[in-house]
Amino acid sequence: MSRQTLLTQQHALQCLGTALGFVLLRSIATTHRLPPQADEASLYVHWPYCLKRCSYCNFNKYIPRNQNHAVMTACLQRETQTLLQLSQVSRISSVFFGGGTPSLAQPSTIAAVLETVSKHAHLSDEAEVTLEVNPTPAGKASLKDFTLAGVNRFSVGIQSLNDDHLRTLGRDHDSQHALWTVSEARTLCPGRVSVDVMFALPGQSVKSWESELEKLLPVCDDHVSLYQLTLERGTQLFKQVDSGELSVPGDDVTAVMYNSARGVLEKAGFRQYEVSNFAKNNAVSEHNIGYWKGRQYIGVGPGAHGRFVLRAVGGVQREARTQTLEPDVWIREVQRHGHGTRRRIQLDHHGLLEEVLVMGLRMNEGITQQHWKLFSPEDDLQQIFGMSEKVQEFQAGGLLKLNNRGLRCSWEGLALLDSILPTMLLELEMFFKKDCTQGNA
Repeated sequence: MSRQTLLTQQHALQCLGTALGFVLLRSIATTHRLPPQADEASLYVHWPYCLKRCSYCNFNKYIPRNQNHAVMTACLQRETQTLLQLSQVSRISSVFFGGGTPSLAQPSTIAAVLETVSKHAHLSDEAEVTLEVNPTPAGKASLKDFTLAGVNRFSVGIQSLNDDHLRTLGRDHDSQHALWTVSEARTLCPGRVSVDVMFALPGQSVKSWESELEKLLPVCDDHVSLYQLTLERGTQLFKQVDSGELSVPGDDVTAVMYNSARGVLEKAGFRQYEVSNFAKNNAVSEHNIGYWKGRQYIGVGPGAHGRFVLRAVGGVQREARTQTLEPDVWIREVQRHGHGTRRRIQLDHHGLLEEVLVMGLRMNEGITQQHWKLFSPEDDLQQIFGMSEKVQEFQAGGLLKLNNRGLRCSWEGLALLDSILPTMLLELEMFFKKDCTQGNA
């Protein structure tokens, strides 16, 4: 199940591939200064297998014909070791097991990866270790075993509590399975359970969406993630909508759904701290905050993404790294080379700032001047954006706030972030072009 963001839809985070879809990555070195916090990183581990493919899903996941857990475990351990050694980080701040359906992995696999991490970097006993869970009977049965393996936080992909919607999405659970799984997870990790819910589903109305949220809130824990359904070409659901068999809410209705959900969650005590994420009792996702604050992360497993400095080979700039997608090919590459990195792009100073901008504006607090200076001591936010007519228009329209504290979206601006970001990235690019021209004059 995925951590697609509301406005850019992805995994993860997940990792951040599509969340960085606007970003222009450059390979021209402009600085030899190490990015901040180069001695620590978070770790994302991708388990690519699922029992079935949901009708809306185009992520890197596979239905295994025959699955060798021992081989997969050994390769995840080896790639973890290799990338940790390349990065030379001394500390791993958090670990996130995503997929795919990582709750289909054996708990011994989770334990083995965490043991490998601890051998090569410091992993605190209090560090956040999250496992994505698909609320099927197969996933629920071993939740306790996963906590014994080292997991202390669950992210449960319930998606909907409407059984008709679940069938349309092609999910392999029903609403009762979802409620059981959330209850079990809360018993095991009280205060550290997130639920993922989708909106703008076929046949969904604002009223039915609000009703579903009201049904969800009494049973959920302290964290909720909202994801707007995105129709991806090539998926079964896209074909059904494209052919007229199904219809989804229009943009105006979708916007009402999003803002309505924000109001319902706020009334229930949940604070929005990012475009798609809400928490009470400060139960934020520390791992995802690392992404949004531009910190280093190491991606392990088929199709995983990473951003870190290769200090072991004298690196001083971050690399954007993507691992080989196909599990069988990835396994062979790890067995042969120790890792399955397929794509490497060096991030120059400008490229790194683009990522800090894109991810930072997703947060409710935005980007503080102090945080920006960690990455750009020479050029502050006021210098870059303060004289821009477009930015001034955003400010006058109540969408953006730029002051001595920093840069952030307003409540209304967060809902329109996808339309704001291209302008902000263009302004950043124009500033660097102007700066470069003046420097060559």
